[in-house]
Amino acid sequence: MSSSSYSRRTVLRSIAAGGAALAVPSVLTACSSSSGGHDVSNAGKKLAAWPAHLPFQGPVPDLPGTANGVQAGFTSYPKNLVRAVAAKPGDGSTIKVLTITYGTPPKAAGQNKFWTAVNEALGVTIEYTVVPDSDYPNKMATLMAGDDLPDIINIGGGYVLPREAEFVQSKCADLSELLSGDAVKQYPNLANIPTYAWQDMGRIGGRIFGVPVERSKPGNTLWVNRNVFDGAGMKDGWTAEDFLAVATAATSGRKYALGASQQSVFGVNVHALAFGAPYEWKVAGGAFSDAYATPEFRAAIEYMAKLRAAGVYEPNASATSQVDLKSQFYNGTVASMTDGFGALISNIQGIKGKFDLDAALPYSSGGAKPAIQQARNIFGYTVLKKASKDRLQLMLRVLDYLASPFGSKEYELLHYGIEGTHFSRGADGAPKLNELGLLEGNTNLPFKYLCDAPQVLFIPGQPEAVRTNHAWQVKAVPLMVRNPRFGLQSATLSRVGANVDQYLRDSVMSIVAGRKPVGEWDAVVKKARNDGRARMADELAKDYAANT
Repeated sequence: MSSSSYSRRTVLRSIAAGGAALAVPSVLTACSSSSGGHDVSNAGKKLAAWPAHLPFQGPVPDLPGTANGVQAGFTSYPKNLVRAVAAKPGDGSTIKVLTITYGTPPKAAGQNKFWTAVNEALGVTIEYTVVPDSDYPNKMATLMAGDDLPDIINIGGGYVLPREAEFVQSKCADLSELLSGDAVKQYPNLANIPTYAWQDMGRIGGRIFGVPVERSKPGNTLWVNRNVFDGAGMKDGWTAEDFLAVATAATSGRKYALGASQQSVFGVNVHALAFGAPYEWKVAGGAFSDAYATPEFRAAIEYMAKLRAAGVYEPNASATSQVDLKSQFYNGTVASMTDGFGALISNIQGIKGKFDLDAALPYSSGGAKPAIQQARNIFGYTVLKKASKDRLQLMLRVLDYLASPFGSKEYELLHYGIEGTHFSRGADGAPKLNELGLLEGNTNLPFKYLCDAPQVLFIPGQPEAVRTNHAWQVKAVPLMVRNPRFGLQSATLSRVGANVDQYLRDSVMSIVAGRKPVGEWDAVVKKARNDGRARMADELAKDYAANT
């Protein structure tokens, strides 16, 4: 690729203008074929077959999962752990990796017993770069514009990166030969990853370039302090009027009902879907229509502005990071926050028993069927730097180990560390992390973001929390709405999507915060469509047709 079409300055400028998406998970976005000659669209291409799916025959759950996305629930820890990997995958070499992190910087490898143990189990030396969420867009801009890449990179965290698919296609390894169809059987734990995760990751130019990091179906969730919200009158089947009344009752002094962050944009996805808006796009008859142009979305931001005017949001919500929002929620400054459902366990650990954590069901408005966001089913996807076939196979063996399933000895090491060092066992045999386990574990050294097992619902030592959240999923999953663009390619989305998303994000922020009137929203939508969303709709429709 020519430097003129893909310069460091161009990418940095795009990131600076674009930032994170409007609370929408990232996709394998494409770039214009006129920019460097790369055609990442799947339309008209021979599509590599998805990897075969060979489910792990593991422990029987206490609470069954369902085909539509309710997670299997385990109220107790498996008594007889199995080996998921036949032999140590590594060859003693060094592998450089990079992921986002939402934790604190880990101790150096030589001082970190968890890191040392994982290196020993893998048979390689992992040099790990963890990038704080707030620095991730700029770090990725620099990385994508250069040639000095880590061996393994996770692209995730909910960001749309400009020219992302072009970067992956140009500088990362095509893994189709090694993973497509039955080839994945050489990596049985990768074969255990469900097909829907590969599909939501998507192909680039018809080829498979990554390994998805599977996550549960529920997406952005309104997490609430149950004690505060119950006391304020929260109930199933509530309406928008009920929600405002509860939020008002739950706000007093310097304690606020609603917390939010820059990333969550006042929880716009929670409220828009509650009002009946589609999740970013709606597809009918193969045509894509824009959720932001719907009256339901406009009504939702008008309602959010009403909530803000009522004083129920924490006053600095538009300038708060997601990490700081979690701290506010844990210490009781705010009684709710929008966060992914996958944060369940870390949130339980964070509140340390100070209150009862719960996920709220959506309220309804004006007779619209309330809905909840269905996640992209992946945290992100992991790509490999171009290398020899032997080197790629080594790295896939490492990812295969990291994907070891629940019920295996490898999973226990990766998620809990070393018994007696990082955790002890409760009376039921479940691992219980100690202070060192929390400090050194996979929150601060997140191997789980490189690759992970398919998610199950298990919370060590808290069987009642498992039952509560399984019951919530039974109610919530039928209300889930999926974004139809997941796994699809759009040249315009790659080229200008980050900029347009930032414009939409800033506009929602300004309206909710009262800096702009709701009446300007129609002009905002018109500009966004003129700036690219109308073209995105056409391109997504073509890629949708190619994948169906």
